[in-house]
Amino acid sequence: MKRLPPLPALHTFLITAQCCNFTRAAELLHITQGAVSRQIAGLEAHLGYPLFLRQARGLALTDQGREFYPRIQQVFALIDEAVEEVGARRKALQLKAPTCAMRWLLPRLMKWQALRPDVPVELTTTIAYGVDFRREEFDAAMIYAQDPGHGVVARHLFDERLTPVCTRQVLEGPVPLDTPADLERHVLLHPARDKHDWENWLRAAGHNPGPLSGGHHFDTLDLALSVASQGTGIALGDWSLIGDELDKGHLVAPFDLRVPTGGAYYLVYPERREPDPKLRELLDWLWREAHVDKID
Repeated sequence: MKRLPPLPALHTFLITAQCCNFTRAAELLHITQGAVSRQIAGLEAHLGYPLFLRQARGLALTDQGREFYPRIQQVFALIDEAVEEVGARRKALQLKAPTCAMRWLLPRLMKWQALRPDVPVELTTTIAYGVDFRREEFDAAMIYAQDPGHGVVARHLFDERLTPVCTRQVLEGPVPLDTPADLERHVLLHPARDKHDWENWLRAAGHNPGPLSGGHHFDTLDLALSVASQGTGIALGDWSLIGDELDKGHLVAPFDLRVPTGGAYYLVYPERREPDPKLRELLDWLWREAHVDKID
């Protein structure tokens, strides 16, 4: 591959070609006139043809110089564009969240992007509930935990409160759903194999269930809710996360009882570093969304 001309010399040619004057080019480049002259001479020697005609009244581009100039302009324009695009991607706020929070978080991030298209957010989802800022390169995270832990600055969004949810077709179907005891006659969708969430809710409702048999098990609460929204059974939903689906009628809550689990959702960022002002603005906005739109 033929050795390319040095980039500084090409930049010097670009500036000199714009003004056709060594003195003015030196002023624009903040170097001496002699340095400009030497770089142009070196570039011409490298290329094997002259770029400028040295005249008594100044400089003029040769035929080769006139052909070379727009192409070098294009090269530097592409470099500027690459720097700008890569820089813009770096400015995107990196946020992590568990999949179970997507029902609440994703619509609000879309709303945020409509309000602030100049502050993009790149969201990474995972079935993991937490974040380790020592090993993960995120600016902030929405986490689910009993306690946000050490080494982070945390803002409490809402506590987890579970209640049964299903489609209206299931609620108004042939199998009654008038009392908590009726739940045992329906297909229960379990977010884990231990069935503790359902057992805890039924006890809090005053119904002491026997061993819960049957139903379907899922790896996450989110998957159980997705199946419930298809009319396949009844899942436990976090009241704070499913407000939009209740409002739209995709899901209904047969009972008023919402049982706290001790878990909560938090916005966190590393304690060791001061957040970017745009990140702080986003976190403040999400916190307000959680409290203004809170369903009691």
